[in-house]
Amino acid sequence: MPGCSIPLPAVVILPGPPGAGKGTQARMPEKDFGMIQLSAGALLRSAAAAGTPAGLAATAVMAAGDLVSDDIVLAVLKDRMAQPDVRTGIIPDGFPRTDGQAAALDTELSRVGHKVTAAIRLDVDDAAMVDRVSGRYTRATCGGGCHDTVKQPAAAGVCDKCGGTDFAHRADDTAETLRARLQAYHAQTAPLIAGYGRRGVLERIDAMGPIAGILRTLPTIVARIAA
Repeated sequence: MPGCSIPLPAVVILPGPPGAGKGTQARMPEKDFGMIQLSAGALLRSAAAAGTPAGLAATAVMAAGDLVSDDIVLAVLKDRMAQPDVRTGIIPDGFPRTDGQAAALDTELSRVGHKVTAAIRLDVDDAAMVDRVSGRYTRATCGGGCHDTVKQPAAAGVCDKCGGTDFAHRADDTAETLRARLQAYHAQTAPLIAGYGRRGVLERIDAMGPIAGILRTLPTIVARIAA
């Protein structure tokens, strides 16, 4: 569906557990609808590098080894949402994760006459997620990704994308770490998802199926909710 456009700014949330493919799926609305993915982590790093007030605050907190507060994350998002290229819509990535963050985002969106258009939940099976995430590894230079069982490179140990051989597993991509992250996700994000359901803006996608199938379903939903 390349070249599509949306008549009014849309705000699409993609709640889902670690490893569900949120980053991959968020690239589709960017490519097909001109929406802008706003990664909380990337925005914090960019703001810190630019020396904005929110970025300097984030730098001080991270230097102290503490978690960046919701207020700082929201300030960075607010700065980014003030830029003209977001007029076709945004896909916040990594925010909100809790009811409190969702309420703060709603308040900020209401200031500029917007609201969350849809929360598209990526449904996955926890046990399958542990296998999926703990087996993945990447090539640092090009970002090419592989998996111990489901996505091995054509030539063993050689990246299909760039031909490099220095692959690495992410330090937090372990079964033990992922189980803890999934537990936190269910405790913190389940109420958030239920809230979007009560508001009538919740959509669901089976994220355990083939990526190609998900990439066919997601644009259909985005086109419908943005019409």
